Amino acid sequence: YIFVSKFIQLRKAGEEDKYFVQRIKDYVVEGKTSSAIKLCEDTDTPYARMIHKGLLRIGRPMSDILVIVENVGNVEVGRLEKGLPILATVAAGAPMIGFLGTVTGMVRAFFDMANAGSGGVDVALLSGGIYEALVTTVGGLVVGIIALFAYNYLVAELDKVVGKMEAKTVEFMDLLNEVH
Repeated sequence: YIFVSKFIQLRKAGEEDKYFVQRIKDYVVEGKTSSAIKLCEDTDTPYARMIHKGLLRIGRPMSDILVIVENVGNVEVGRLEKGLPILATVAAGAPMIGFLGTVTGMVRAFFDMANAGSGGVDVALLSGGIYEALVTTVGGLVVGIIALFAYNYLVAELDKVVGKMEAKTVEFMDLLNEVH
Protein backbone atom coordinates (compact mmCIF):
# COMPACT_ATOMS: atom_id res chain seq x y z
CA TYR A 1 0.00 0.00 0.00
CA ILE A 2 2.70 2.48 1.00
CA PHE A 3 4.71 1.85 -2.15
CA VAL A 4 1.74 2.25 -4.50
CA SER A 5 0.42 5.40 -2.82
CA LYS A 6 3.90 7.02 -2.70
CA PHE A 7 4.58 5.98 -6.30
CA ILE A 8 1.38 7.66 -7.49
CA GLN A 9 1.99 10.74 -5.33
CA LEU A 10 5.57 11.16 -6.60
CA ARG A 11 4.57 10.63 -10.23
CA LYS A 12 1.90 13.30 -9.91
CA ALA A 13 4.27 15.67 -8.09
CA GLY A 14 6.90 15.15 -10.78
CA GLU A 15 4.61 15.94 -13.71
CA GLU A 16 6.07 18.96 -15.37
CA ASP A 17 4.48 21.67 -17.47
CA LYS A 18 7.47 23.07 -19.34
CA TYR A 19 5.64 26.31 -20.04
CA PHE A 20 4.30 26.87 -16.52
CA VAL A 21 6.93 29.38 -15.40
CA GLN A 22 6.82 31.10 -18.80
CA ARG A 23 3.06 31.58 -18.44
CA ILE A 24 3.60 32.91 -14.92
CA LYS A 25 6.19 35.32 -16.30
CA ASP A 26 3.86 36.47 -19.08
CA TYR A 27 1.10 37.18 -16.56
CA VAL A 28 3.44 39.04 -14.20
CA VAL A 29 4.93 41.15 -17.05
CA GLU A 30 1.41 42.03 -18.19
CA GLY A 31 0.50 43.05 -14.64
CA LYS A 32 -1.92 40.12 -14.31
CA THR A 33 -0.62 38.76 -11.04
CA SER A 34 -4.09 37.51 -10.13
CA SER A 35 -4.09 35.36 -13.29
CA ALA A 36 -0.68 33.96 -12.33
CA ILE A 37 -2.01 33.18 -8.85
CA LYS A 38 -5.07 31.47 -10.36
CA LEU A 39 -2.82 29.37 -12.62
CA CYS A 40 -0.89 28.23 -9.54
CA GLU A 41 -4.11 27.39 -7.71
CA ASP A 42 -5.28 25.33 -10.70
CA THR A 43 -1.97 23.44 -10.96
CA ASP A 44 -1.74 20.73 -8.31
CA THR A 45 2.03 20.36 -7.99
CA PRO A 46 4.50 21.19 -5.23
CA TYR A 47 6.27 23.80 -7.35
CA ALA A 48 2.96 25.52 -8.18
CA ARG A 49 2.23 25.82 -4.44
CA MET A 50 5.72 27.25 -3.89
CA ILE A 51 5.37 29.82 -6.66
CA HIS A 52 1.84 30.67 -5.47
CA LYS A 53 3.21 31.76 -2.08
CA GLY A 54 5.94 33.76 -3.82
CA LEU A 55 3.43 35.54 -6.03
CA LEU A 56 1.37 36.51 -3.00
CA ARG A 57 4.43 38.35 -1.68
CA ILE A 58 5.33 40.31 -4.80
CA GLY A 59 6.35 43.79 -3.72
CA ARG A 60 8.26 42.59 -0.69
CA PRO A 61 12.06 42.23 -0.68
CA MET A 62 13.38 39.37 -2.82
CA SER A 63 14.96 37.76 0.23
CA ASP A 64 11.52 37.54 1.91
CA ILE A 65 10.03 35.96 -1.20
CA LEU A 66 12.86 33.43 -1.42
CA VAL A 67 12.45 32.50 2.25
CA ILE A 68 8.71 31.81 1.89
CA VAL A 69 9.21 29.85 -1.34
CA GLU A 70 11.90 27.73 0.33
CA ASN A 71 9.72 27.23 3.43
CA VAL A 72 6.81 26.02 1.31
CA GLY A 73 9.27 23.78 -0.55
CA ASN A 74 10.38 22.25 2.75
CA VAL A 75 6.77 21.60 3.73
CA GLU A 76 6.11 19.99 0.34
CA VAL A 77 9.19 17.77 0.64
CA GLY A 78 8.06 16.71 4.11
CA ARG A 79 4.66 15.79 2.70
CA LEU A 80 6.31 13.77 -0.07
CA GLU A 81 8.61 11.98 2.40
CA LYS A 82 5.71 10.95 4.64
CA GLY A 83 5.48 7.16 4.86
CA LEU A 84 9.01 6.48 3.60
CA PRO A 85 10.39 5.79 7.10
CA ILE A 86 7.83 3.00 7.49
CA LEU A 87 9.15 1.34 4.34
CA ALA A 88 12.74 1.75 5.58
CA THR A 89 11.77 0.19 8.90
CA VAL A 90 10.16 -2.78 7.17
CA ALA A 91 13.26 -3.20 4.99
CA ALA A 92 15.50 -3.28 8.06
CA GLY A 93 13.15 -5.02 10.47
CA ALA A 94 11.79 -7.90 8.38
CA PRO A 95 15.12 -9.77 8.16
CA MET A 96 15.61 -9.25 11.92
CA ILE A 97 12.21 -10.80 12.61
CA GLY A 98 13.13 -13.63 10.25
CA PHE A 99 16.38 -14.18 12.12
CA LEU A 100 14.47 -14.20 15.40
CA GLY A 101 12.38 -17.02 13.97
CA THR A 102 15.59 -18.77 12.99
CA VAL A 103 16.90 -18.58 16.53
CA THR A 104 13.63 -19.79 18.07
CA GLY A 105 13.46 -22.63 15.55
CA MET A 106 17.00 -23.74 16.36
CA VAL A 107 16.31 -23.45 20.11
CA ARG A 108 13.28 -25.68 19.57
CA ALA A 109 15.34 -28.18 17.57
CA PHE A 110 17.98 -28.40 20.29
CA PHE A 111 15.33 -28.56 23.00
CA ASP A 112 13.65 -31.47 21.20
CA MET A 113 17.02 -33.13 20.76
CA ALA A 114 17.80 -32.75 24.48
CA ASN A 115 14.41 -34.15 25.45
CA ALA A 116 14.80 -37.13 23.13
CA GLY A 117 17.06 -38.74 25.66
CA SER A 118 19.96 -41.04 25.04
CA GLY A 119 18.05 -43.29 22.68
CA GLY A 120 19.34 -41.39 19.67
CA VAL A 121 18.15 -38.39 17.78
CA ASP A 122 15.25 -38.81 15.41
CA VAL A 123 15.70 -36.81 12.21
CA ALA A 124 11.97 -36.09 12.07
CA LEU A 125 12.21 -34.62 15.55
CA LEU A 126 14.88 -32.13 14.49
CA SER A 127 13.46 -31.30 11.10
CA GLY A 128 10.45 -29.41 12.49
CA GLY A 129 12.62 -26.89 14.30
CA ILE A 130 15.04 -26.52 11.40
CA TYR A 131 12.13 -26.07 8.98
CA GLU A 132 10.70 -23.33 11.21
CA ALA A 133 14.11 -21.66 11.30
CA LEU A 134 14.54 -21.67 7.53
CA VAL A 135 11.00 -20.58 6.66
CA THR A 136 11.16 -17.53 8.90
CA THR A 137 14.57 -16.58 7.49
CA VAL A 138 13.34 -16.83 3.92
CA GLY A 139 10.17 -14.90 4.74
CA GLY A 140 12.06 -12.12 6.49
CA LEU A 141 14.60 -11.82 3.69
CA VAL A 142 11.98 -11.76 0.93
CA VAL A 143 9.96 -9.04 2.66
CA GLY A 144 13.10 -7.09 3.55
CA ILE A 145 14.56 -7.23 0.03
CA ILE A 146 11.31 -6.13 -1.60
CA ALA A 147 10.90 -3.28 0.91
CA LEU A 148 14.52 -2.21 0.42
CA PHE A 149 14.20 -2.00 -3.36
CA ALA A 150 10.85 -0.21 -3.06
CA TYR A 151 12.27 2.29 -0.56
CA ASN A 152 15.35 3.06 -2.65
CA TYR A 153 13.27 3.47 -5.80
CA LEU A 154 10.94 5.92 -4.06
CA VAL A 155 13.85 7.88 -2.59
CA ALA A 156 15.34 8.21 -6.10
CA GLU A 157 11.98 9.42 -7.45
CA LEU A 158 11.70 11.87 -4.55
CA ASP A 159 15.15 13.23 -5.37
CA LYS A 160 14.03 13.86 -8.95
CA VAL A 161 10.95 15.75 -7.75
CA VAL A 162 13.03 17.82 -5.32
CA GLY A 163 15.42 18.65 -8.16
CA LYS A 164 12.50 19.89 -10.27
CA MET A 165 11.21 21.95 -7.34
CA GLU A 166 14.62 23.55 -6.91
CA ALA A 167 14.86 24.30 -10.63
CA LYS A 168 11.40 25.90 -10.63
CA THR A 169 12.38 28.00 -7.61
CA VAL A 170 15.45 29.30 -9.42
CA GLU A 171 13.38 29.97 -12.55
CA PHE A 172 10.77 31.85 -10.53
CA MET A 173 13.31 33.95 -8.64
CA ASP A 174 15.10 34.78 -11.91
CA LEU A 175 11.75 35.80 -13.38
CA LEU A 176 11.11 38.16 -10.46
CA ASN A 177 14.60 39.63 -10.79
CA GLU A 178 13.98 40.32 -14.48
CA VAL A 179 10.54 41.83 -14.00
CA HIS A 180 11.19 43.89 -10.86
